Order: sequence, then C-alpha cells, then structure tokens
Amino acid sequence: MDRNPITIEVLETLDAIDRRGSFAKAAEELNKATSAISYAVQKLEEQLDIALFQRQGRRSVLTPAGKLVLTEGREILSVTARLADKAKEVATGWEARIRIALESHQSYSAFFADINEFLQAHPTIEIDVSESVLNGGWEALEHDRVDLLVGAPGPVPQQKGYRALPLAGDDLIPVIASQHSLAKVTAHSEAFETALANVRRVITHDTSLFDIARSAGMTSDGQKFYVQNIDHKVEAIRAGVGIGHLPKHRVQPYLDSGELIALELAESSAHDTFIAWKISNKGKGLQSLTKRLLVTFG
Repeated sequence: MDRNPITIEVLETLDAIDRRGSFAKAAEELNKATSAISYAVQKLEEQLDIALFQRQGRRSVLTPAGKLVLTEGREILSVTARLADKAKEVATGWEARIRIALESHQSYSAFFADINEFLQAHPTIEIDVSESVLNGGWEALEHDRVDLLVGAPGPVPQQKGYRALPLAGDDLIPVIASQHSLAKVTAHSEAFETALANVRRVITHDTSLFDIARSAGMTSDGQKFYVQNIDHKVEAIRAGVGIGHLPKHRVQPYLDSGELIALELAESSAHDTFIAWKISNKGKGLQSLTKRLLVTFG
C-alpha cells in the first residue's frame, strides 16, 4: 500500500499558508525556511497530481481542490489535537471518560449546571450520563458499568469497596391527583381506609425489586402500575392513574397549584441518598467532579 502523502505536518503547513496569506509568513510562524514550505507544498501537489494554491496579487490562495484538502484536513488536525490533550491528561491521572448514573429523583438542572462547569474546566473529558432507578445504580457500579453514582438510595451495600457520602435529605411524600376519587374522601375515615386498600399504586421499576421499600406508608394491597422513572411516575399520578410517593421538590409546583394533593398517610419520610464510587478508582477527574457535586448536593 502506498504511503499517504497527506501528513499532519503538511496539513499544518497548508493551514498556516491559508491563514497568513503567503509562504513567507507561514514559514515565519512555523519557524521554517520559506524554501522548505515551498518544497512541502510542491511535493504534495506532485503526489496528488493537483494544484493546491494559486497566486492572487501578493497572496497565495487555495484552489477549490486545495480548499477541500484543507477543510477536511483541519478536522483531522482538531481530532489529533484533542487526542494529544487527552493522552497528556490520562498520563497524569485524568480520565478520558467518566460514566455517571444519576438517580431519577435528583434535581436535573443543578446536576447539569455542575457538569457544564466541570466541562468548561476540563473540555477533553467525555461525560456519559445514564439514569438509574433505586438499587439499579448500585448494581451498575458493582459491575463497572459506571464510575460514579449520584443520588443512590440507602442503605449502602457493605463490603463492596465503595466510598459513599451522604447527600442532603429529600422528603418523599404520598400524593394523588386532585380529581382522583380518593382525594374527595375524608382522610383517616373508615371509607378512606377502605378506598386506600384498593387504589392503584404507581411504582418505579427497579431490577432489584427494591421499589416496594420506596413505597413506605402504603399498603401492599390493590393494583400496581409500573413506570420506568420518576418523570413517568409524576405524569401518571397527575393523570389520575393512582397514588405514589414522590420527592417533594419534584411535585411542589403541582401541590401549590392544587393539581396534586399530599395524602395524610404517615409522616413524610427522609429519603437517604448518597454519592458513591469505588475506592479503587483514583481518577483525578472523578475526584474533582465529586467535590463539585458535593458542594451542590451535600
């Protein structure tokens, strides 16, 4: 196979000529002799059998073929520059990629604001965010599918080699749509208890079946309606499908408007959540991002 004549060095040469407008100025920028610049361009033109530049007055201007080579070539230069930066960061302990499992009840706006600030400081690090529900995040961490959990529910699995720090507590409250028939029954009455035993529960799917524990304060009787995440659960309850516990901050606007009603089933329970990662993970990016998130959610 013939060697590709388009090298990183010659692309940098074409880029400099185009930006500076002449071979002489490009040579000055690249700290090379003008003759070396001319030779590199001439050799590439001969190998490709095309003209790359044409003279317009005192300026060297790209031909249509030259524009194509340089347009595509600049993308290659950009990729190789990012690759070099990533390689330097990895060599000094900074990861190329951080995988995060975000529990669905967390505040998305606050989380992504932190992520944006982190990426501004570390633009070469790639972030991969997936949504976790209940105990699914712990499983993903155990099997190395993610590097960091944000908002993972307690209790923390023991003897797994995790470092877990508590986040600010979040109240889970039982709510129902104001148009639901149960909302019109007097709380704590015999009729209320009878109706409650038969009302449909909206439950978030969890591969570990930990979702039942998240329905604290509700009986296990009645039909169940399973959804994939907290957003689905909110919308199902708003539509009148059934009742369920939800983070107070996610439903406060609907409580204020009267669209949802908080049921007086039991005391609102504190929902213990954690930010967690494996102790063996010493990545500098992970450590930096964790500190930032703890300021917001801790």
